[in-house]
Amino acid sequence: MTETHAIHEQHSYQDGSNVGHTAVTHNRHTDSLHDGHLHSLHEKHLDEHSIEVSVSNPEACTPNHTCEGHEDGHKHGPGCGHEAVSHGDHVDYLVAGHLHHLHGNHCDNHGDAQLA
Repeated sequence: MTETHAIHEQHSYQDGSNVGHTAVTHNRHTDSLHDGHLHSLHEKHLDEHSIEVSVSNPEACTPNHTCEGHEDGHKHGPGCGHEAVSHGDHVDYLVAGHLHHLHGNHCDNHGDAQLA
């Protein structure tokens, strides 16, 4: 059985390409977080990964979630100061070791990120 994978076309592989990027443990290997993408070195290219929606990383609404990782009223988005992370079919933000998803006037907790 051959495993299919998505190649991240915008970036070519370079030795040490993951240096300086946040390392995230994902499916028993380590990916590098870069511009909202999880990259995994595979042969001479980078595979595109996403944290799967699961029991440990749900996409549920958690309106009572409180987090000390940012002030009340903080809005996640490009340039907000938190790294974007691909999660399922949407983007979350890495805050204090877990995934935040902006949802209306609150942030949902989409589970812990396993930092390597």
